[in-house]
Amino acid sequence: MLTIGQLAATAGVTVRTVRHYHHIGLLPEPERDASGYRRYSAQAAVDLIRIRTLAEAGVPLARIDAVLHAQPAEFAAAIADIDAELRRKVDQLTEHRRRIAALAGGDGLVLPPEVVAILDRMRELGVSERTVRLERDTWILMQALDPCAMPQWIQDRNARFDDPAKTHQYLLCDQSIDWDPLDPRVDRLVDELDAWQIEQEAESGQQGTMSLVSVRVAEASPAWRRILGVLTDRARQRRTTAPHS
Repeated sequence: MLTIGQLAATAGVTVRTVRHYHHIGLLPEPERDASGYRRYSAQAAVDLIRIRTLAEAGVPLARIDAVLHAQPAEFAAAIADIDAELRRKVDQLTEHRRRIAALAGGDGLVLPPEVVAILDRMRELGVSERTVRLERDTWILMQALDPCAMPQWIQDRNARFDDPAKTHQYLLCDQSIDWDPLDPRVDRLVDELDAWQIEQEAESGQQGTMSLVSVRVAEASPAWRRILGVLTDRARQRRTTAPHS
């Protein structure tokens, strides 16, 4: 007869594992003997070894009892079913690994190649990685909210970076994030952005709006909170005076 420690050592498991199998009803727990100890038979050791072998093979603990007591045909069917389930899990894990590997590829996981090319172009132009990330997040939102508008946004963005003056303006916007709100350069930048917005309104026939990137930058930049505030006021004044002009 074996003590619980001897039983665990014989089967190559821990005493804690044996007690867990008792708790879930997988391995019967013997009564205490006259000395107050639980003694295990050789059959208990055999059963525990079989349980350990099935568990290590990937058989769920909830199914081990049925497999242990199955007839040969039932055993074969149960093992085939468990094998099919394991194959499904392997396929699922393989797909997860593929997606994790794709994450290492960066922006291409969630954005079309044309947008990834724009982000790479921004980096080549010297735009800070902080602003590139904000642009990326904005593209992700646009793709989710209005995917039909993406081609036009891509065309407009490329056209802007094809224009040296507008590229210079964009780089100034990037740099201005860290400016003091009262820096004289802020006023000059406001005038440039306002002129650009008026040009956009004239070309599209619609009131211009600042991009989500600008709004997000303003959340962390006092200079940009002032810039957006002034631009919003000027746009409102134009809307107010337009009917009377």
